[in-house]
Amino acid sequence: MSVARHPRPPHLVDVPLEDVMQRYTGRFREKKPDWAAFEDAKIEGWKRAQHRFIGAGGSGKHDDPSVIPAGNFTLSIMYVEPGQGNAAHTHEVEECFFVLQGFLDVFVEDEDGRRISTRLGPWECISCPAGVIHGYDNNSLGPVYFQVMLGRGKPEAMGYADDRLFQRREAHLEDK
Repeated sequence: MSVARHPRPPHLVDVPLEDVMQRYTGRFREKKPDWAAFEDAKIEGWKRAQHRFIGAGGSGKHDDPSVIPAGNFTLSIMYVEPGQGNAAHTHEVEECFFVLQGFLDVFVEDEDGRRISTRLGPWECISCPAGVIHGYDNNSLGPVYFQVMLGRGKPEAMGYADDRLFQRREAHLEDK
């Protein structure tokens, strides 16, 4: 006989295993890429698609019923074509990029604009601490797929380093 050494969270007490399995399983083939997940994704050079698996990620979109409910972190798969990336930004929690396929140039930057970059290949990652300006670009010849995790189940929308983008960071929530 099996013994659960930790209690289930209150919302899962007495929930049948079949329901747990169904609600907490995500399949890539069932995900629809969200090309408007972020305000900067509307701008050439920063176009990318988010496939949300657990929670909303840095997009701030928390209402998709196909997404696995988040407890303490989020998980998404990003698809980025060559020549695209994202705007420099921060989060209130750490963010991790883990490359699955392709090559991704990631950067960290200070408030004086000094930027340091490195290229990540398959099975390589970076963990960006809270409050550190960071981002990525796909400067390779092929598309890249990578996993993104944020250290909170419902993180705030990303804090763009660019003032104009920061002022519109919540706008994508209204443009569903």
